[in-house]
Amino acid sequence: MKENLDWELMPASGTEIARVREQCRKLVRKRAAVSAGIAAVPLPGVDLLSDLTTFALLIEEINKAFGLTPAQIDKLQPRMRIAVYEATAAIGGMLVGKIVTRELVLQVFKKSGLKLAAKSVSRFVPLAGQVASAAIGYALFQKMGYQHIEACAKVVEKAAGSKPV
Repeated sequence: MKENLDWELMPASGTEIARVREQCRKLVRKRAAVSAGIAAVPLPGVDLLSDLTTFALLIEEINKAFGLTPAQIDKLQPRMRIAVYEATAAIGGMLVGKIVTRELVLQVFKKSGLKLAAKSVSRFVPLAGQVASAAIGYALFQKMGYQHIEACAKVVEKAAGSKPV
């Protein structure tokens, strides 16, 4: 079953926000599993490059699902556009409503520096290190993806005046 994350509008009701949130969480889990698989490959640097690219694409898809890409925000009525920008500033969503680049994602990854260092170091221990690296990679990717989903949901709730679900 193909997931429909191709909306042009922000979800308006609490039910719609919850549905988008769950679809995005499924997407995060799938991408985290791919990240973990790549992290198990014992080639230094391959996993970080892959994570940067994969996470940047994931963030764009989540933003799009919530109607929060720069292009989607530009199509909003001026009052709603201002509400989205104010909500984004209040939430502090670093990747919400922005053009996502590898450099921006790298900044976010650096904030999780301890786990990245553990992931990198653990890969040099044969087999067990690769498994640990994959597990750390999955957990890190999932946590960061879920945090972004929650930031997007909060922005949409604040901008639309919805009650949190």
